[in-house]
This record gives sequence, structure tokens and C-alpha cells, in this order.
Amino acid sequence: MQALILDGKKLAKENEELLKVRVNAIKERTGKTPILATILVGDDPASATYVKMKGNACARVGMESMPVHLSKQTTTSELLAKIEELNENPNVQGILLQHPVPHHINERAAFESIERRKDVDGVTCLGFGLMAMGEKAYGSATPAGIMAILKHYKIQLEGKHAVVVGRSAILGKPMAMMLLNANATVTICHSKTEDLEKIVSEADILVGAVGKPEFIKASWIKKGAVVVDAGYHPGGVGDIEKAGLDEIASAYTPVPGGVGPMTINTLISNSVESGENFLK
Repeated sequence: MQALILDGKKLAKENEELLKVRVNAIKERTGKTPILATILVGDDPASATYVKMKGNACARVGMESMPVHLSKQTTTSELLAKIEELNENPNVQGILLQHPVPHHINERAAFESIERRKDVDGVTCLGFGLMAMGEKAYGSATPAGIMAILKHYKIQLEGKHAVVVGRSAILGKPMAMMLLNANATVTICHSKTEDLEKIVSEADILVGAVGKPEFIKASWIKKGAVVVDAGYHPGGVGDIEKAGLDEIASAYTPVPGGVGPMTINTLISNSVESGENFLK
């Protein structure tokens, strides 16, 4: 039986139609348009592309984006000042700091300076803590997008063994907490994990979030597992080997067209929700 393709691109498009309705309702009720501020520090081409894609997604649902482009020489204090300015701007309901920032900037300090109510990308420690405890918070966009895909396709999580390969602050760790909150039994793997192949082979739900092209081999994966690939690398490959995956997995996210579109869609959805909250 051929694997089910977890089509994030299709789901994102469907969700955008619903978000248009919500944005129009905000405009009719308040006369204002929700605004997402996007901060890009430096000239990394990939980051610039991602910011442009997020701006385009805002436009598709009727929101406005406020692009803020700072030079590569920007200091941490200058970035913090810009974020504080956006925190205090009543016209801005969401703030995105594009990751990664130049190495000389204290990225964690910058993330933490974003007002929690405007943290639509789910990057603050407070937001993470609230999410992990099952309280109301905007979840990190990529793992929250993955959870939306799994929910839409009715993938059973409760009681399943979920393996997350990667422990980054904005992907691996929040992904593990979201799966745990959905009553999966969760194993987190990382660079110091011993016998990774064996652990991966035991996964009912596998999430590749390691940031290395095709690092996880298809031969490691258990027959019938649900496979989520959160990676994207030049050449259109993810963190998980493509070859043979269709015959092994019961369901999987394609690369591209799986997790990526839902990451952006979740960010926009969080921004719309923030707009609703601020403009009540």
C-alpha cells in the first residue's frame, strides 16, 4: 500500500482561505489591518527569501507586513532597541526576528526582548514554558505547523512512540513537548545520542529536525512509521533520505511541500490571532 502524502502546501492553502475571512472581520470591526513586523539582520540570501515568503503570505490573507532590514554590522543593543520600538508600536501585533542572526549578536537576548503577546513565532522562554505546561501561548511555528498537519490527517499520536532527532530551541525541544502534550511517548535524539539507528527504528512517529541533508537513512525506519521531515537543503532534500521512503512509511511529509508551507502558515495564523486579541 502506497504511503499517504502529508501535503502541507495544500493544507496551508486551505487555511489561508479561512484566515482571509478572519482578517476581513478584523478590518470591518476595527477599521484596522493586522501588521506583522519582520526583522532581517544582514544579507543572508536564504533568510531574505524566507522573509519575502512571509510577506507574500501576509498579503495573500489581507494582512500587512512591515519589513525591517538592519545591516550586518548591527549590534545587539541596536537590535534590542528596534525590537523595543516595535513592542511599543500599537499598530504592530506580531514580531518576527528571522533566524539566524549574525554571530556577534546575542540571539537569545533578542528573542527574549519580544513582548510575549507579540511573540507570534513562539521563540521566547516564557512562551515555550507556557506551551510545555499546556497553557495558552503561540507555539514555535515549525513544530506547531507539524502538529497541525498531523491533526488534519488524523494521525494517531496518543500512546505512540515519537522520536525527534534534533534538540534546537525553536524546533526539536518544542516539538518534543507538543508531542508529549498529545500523549505520545517521546524520545529526543541529538549529537551525543548512542545507537541512533536503533532508536529511530523503534519510532512510530519520526521527526527529522537535525539540519543535515539526508542524515537519517530510510533503511533505519520501521515499516509503517509516520515520517515528518522538517529539514530543507539545496537540491530539494530534507533531513531524511527520500529513496525508498514511499514503500516504508505509512505516511510522510514531502520535501518540498510538506512542513515548510505550514511553518509560514502557522506564523500567519498566530499573527491573525494576535491581531484579533489586540484589536478587540
